[in-house]
Amino acid sequence: MRKLNFYILSGVLSSALLIGGCGFVLADDIPASNDVVVADATKDVAKPKKKLSRAERDMAIQKFMNAVNIVESSYVSDVQADEIIDKAISGMLSNLDAHSAFLPKKEYEDLRTKTSGSFSGIGITVGMKDGALTVIAPLDDTPAKKVGLKSGDIILKIDDKPTLDMKIDQAVSLMKGKKGTKVTLTVIRTGETKPLVFEIKRDEIKIRSTYVSRIENTNYAYLRVATFDQNVTQEARKGLKQLGKIDGIVLDLRGNPGGLLDQAISLVSLFVKSGVVVSEKGKIENVELKVSGKADFPTIPLVVLVNGGSASASEIVAGALQDHKRAVLVGEATFGKGSVQKIFPFGSKNEEALKITIAKYYLPTGRSIQAVGIKPDIIVAEGEVPLGVQNQLEFKEADLKRHLKNEFLDNSTSDSKSKDKQNDKDSKDITEAIIIKDIQLKSAIDVLKTMNVINSKKEV
Repeated sequence: MRKLNFYILSGVLSSALLIGGCGFVLADDIPASNDVVVADATKDVAKPKKKLSRAERDMAIQKFMNAVNIVESSYVSDVQADEIIDKAISGMLSNLDAHSAFLPKKEYEDLRTKTSGSFSGIGITVGMKDGALTVIAPLDDTPAKKVGLKSGDIILKIDDKPTLDMKIDQAVSLMKGKKGTKVTLTVIRTGETKPLVFEIKRDEIKIRSTYVSRIENTNYAYLRVATFDQNVTQEARKGLKQLGKIDGIVLDLRGNPGGLLDQAISLVSLFVKSGVVVSEKGKIENVELKVSGKADFPTIPLVVLVNGGSASASEIVAGALQDHKRAVLVGEATFGKGSVQKIFPFGSKNEEALKITIAKYYLPTGRSIQAVGIKPDIIVAEGEVPLGVQNQLEFKEADLKRHLKNEFLDNSTSDSKSKDKQNDKDSKDITEAIIIKDIQLKSAIDVLKTMNVINSKKEV
């Protein structure tokens, strides 16, 4: 049986993925150039410290063992050496960064068994931001999304347990559970004067990662990528080609917590002919990951929607398209998280594991997104499209009983409109009713229209 190596690329996997989804791959299944997945970035790489001599290293280990012996012999309660060492390993990793951790047997088993794409939970991705347990994104069509949890919500309590100083893996363990059981989250939300309380019933989480549709009454495509699983690029390519003629594409990465790095690279490869997508810098290797050179849609106008729930792999895609000047970014600043952790099986029977941050990444222009995120080209806050004075009556010529008919209009126009309304429920298009509730999406469509107007002027 092959040894399992896990690559966590959502940058926030430590969180939802056991609550609402998680992915792992066999190391042998990953191309050599993609051995490490991406995330946490700091542009200036620290100079390596001077290595300890063998004698100094032995003294440090002896110091640790002396501490173990003192705790074992003097602590008020009986604690065995193996338990002390487990606690020491956990403390060591948690003090490295917010995402490195020791996974005891049960947590490691949970990680391996909750990766089928269908699991029970509430469907959120969480991470540590400024020391607080924060909702990165509620996943589409999940209990968390339905009750109204939002990106940026800070979780104060899980049931009756405060999250202050709580490790992410512990929070995950408290929030997951059997289908039909309930968990109560107390959260702080920007703009609210008091904490909000959500009672959420756990359910089976099935994530549809990719959705392609036409925007009603246009030749524009809407491409929604909720998370980067292994089928994203294939489904995106197939869906876009099935639409036929396309004059523009809206790529919606809002609330996308990340996923497989190779899928982020290949998605960019659909739109960019050549160049670097992301660079990795770590102790193991330094690599540049480039597009495949087989762009299917290299010239179609492209707008990318992002928000505070767009993290890791989705930030790589958005940042690369922005750096290559291939797309206009619309929405709100992204999460600003991009570290990758590798899972190292550990212990005498490999029943435990160490989750360690192993690399930092940089976008094509060399910039880092760590703690700052990606700033959209056009900033648009979440909300509905303003419709002016409510209940305002508007009369037009066509509303008059005996209005003159336009001889250039098809007589069947009114009939076809009524039929269209009847068919709206069955339509898979992004309708005007959907757009009117989403000002960010409407802004993206308006940008596409502007780009097409400018391009048509150039052709003249």
